[in-house]
Formats: sequence, structure tokens, C-alpha cells
Amino acid sequence: MSTLEQASASPMPDGITDPNFRPMAGRVGNLTVPQQHALQTLKNQLHDEGHFVEERMDDPMLLRYVPLLDLGVCGCALCRRPTVHVRLVVPGVCTDPVYRYLRARKFDVPKAKAMLLAAEQWRRDMKVDDIVQSFVFTEKEQVDQYYPQYYHKMDKDGRPVYIERLGKLNVPALYGITTKERLLQRLILEYERFLTDRLPACSAAVGHPVETVCTILDLKGVSLSSFYQVRDYVNEASKIGQDRYPECMGKFYIINAPWGFSAVWSLIKPWLDEVTVSKIEILGSSYQQKLLQDIRAEDLPADLGGKCRCAGGCSLSDAGPWNPNEKTGNGVA
Repeated sequence: MSTLEQASASPMPDGITDPNFRPMAGRVGNLTVPQQHALQTLKNQLHDEGHFVEERMDDPMLLRYVPLLDLGVCGCALCRRPTVHVRLVVPGVCTDPVYRYLRARKFDVPKAKAMLLAAEQWRRDMKVDDIVQSFVFTEKEQVDQYYPQYYHKMDKDGRPVYIERLGKLNVPALYGITTKERLLQRLILEYERFLTDRLPACSAAVGHPVETVCTILDLKGVSLSSFYQVRDYVNEASKIGQDRYPECMGKFYIINAPWGFSAVWSLIKPWLDEVTVSKIEILGSSYQQKLLQDIRAEDLPADLGGKCRCAGGCSLSDAGPWNPNEKTGNGVA
């Protein structure tokens, strides 16, 4: 069997350049016959009942194309020439919600269908398409001072890294700048971009499908009083992630967990399902070695134990393969 042959009854995605790629069970390229049958059955039902949305519920085996680089030059007399847009073939990225909901419900078609239809109604209620088209989080830089939330480069498996600094939370200042509604709209927009922009770009960069995120939740300096003030937002954000964008979590590190964190964890844990809880690793203040096992030092922000110092700050750089115009202070893309 060659390195790029199918790992099971399902075909290996096209476009893979990583010879060491081996898809996990239940993932694209490693679906059993019953799992493939469940996928086709659910899609047929959605088609027949008028619920299938072509632009989002496409085949996870399809190639995707993503603009990664614009080689246009400044346009001066010496450089003036037509702009060249380079587009790369992206290997089998699965942003297909049908497939994700099936995985979330262990390929039980009726349960996955109920979850998906509820999510589709939620999309209409929340006007998700309008958010994607027109929402602009103009207060991003100000909010970053009081509640940093950002994507930053990749882990060693190619996952985009998402960092949240809950310990810096200042609720009165935060809600003096923005509202819970706008924070949730921003969250939704970032989930959509995660699926349509970040995952395909990461997949192209590493040569194999990337389907999940690596999250770092920093609790340094967190206070119970601040958490209680923002718990409604955290609760709603958790439910959106679990119910509307399932199967996106790959790894989740909680760092700088303070003494007494068990009280906070007891509040958060009931909002999460068992599979999600199993992916979470709680670390204290000696977390750097563990993070560096999974993230290159050049890709981890310096204030988290790495070497990256993006120009203007890592939290506002949006550095990663999804951003060809990123600027880092250490010269590392």
C-alpha cells in the first residue's frame, strides 16, 4: 500500500503532499462503509426535504482553492507589471457541516439531522450570512486591551492556534467599549472565517487536511468576580461552539490555572459535553514545556514562553498562513 492510498473504505483526499499523513478514524480519508452510508443518507434526506445548502454542505472530498499570495508589486516605473494572483490546491479540507454533525453524533443519522436543522434555524435567527457579509468589529484594538482573543499561527500538526487571555478581562471597561451581542457576532464571524479561510490555508501549508483548532486559554490573573460578570457570554459562546460549530476542537490547554480554579471549572464543565472535556488539559504556571511540545517556539508568542514578537503585538497581527500580508517582528512567517 502506498503512502497516499486510502486508509479505509473511503478515498484519501486529493492534493495531499505530506507523505506521513494518516487520517484518524472517522475523518476524511478514513471513513468506514457504514459511516460513508450515513453521510450519503443524510445528504439525500436534506436534498429531498429542501434543506440542503449547496455552498456550505458540499462534498468534503472536493478540492478547495484559496488565494494565498498576491505577487503584485508597488507599481513604480521600474516595477510596474500586472499583478499575479497565486492560488493553491488545498487538500480535502472538510468544512462540510453534514460531516461534522454526523461525527458529533457518532454517525447517528436522526440525531445528526436534528442537530443540523436546529443549527440551520439558528443561522437564520442570528442572520449569520449578514454577519459574514457586513459585520465589522471596529472596536477590536480597544477590546484587545481588556479581553484578548485571537488566532496566531499553527501548532506542529498544522492546526490554527487560538489564544484567549481571560485573566486580562476587565468587564466594566469591556462593556464600556462593546456589548455582549457584538462580542457574540464577532465570535460567529471568527468561526465562519475559521472554516472558510483558516483551515484551508493551514491545510495548504502543511500538505494534509486540517480540521480542528488548538486553543490556549490563559487564566493568569483571573478573578472569580470578573468571571461571574461575564459568565453569560462565556456560556453562550460555549453553546455556540458545541452546538453550531461541532467537531472543531483538536487540543485545548488551560494554562496558569490558579489555586481554586476547581470552583470555576465546576461552573464551566456542565456546559461542555464529555468529548469536549476529554480534549482539555489543565496546566498550572509551568506550562511552557508542554506547549512547546506542540507549538514551535517561533510560532508561540513570547509572553507565553515562545519566541514570536509580531510587529504591533501578536494579539493584533492575525499572523498565520491565512494572512499573506502578516508582519512579524522575528521574521518568521
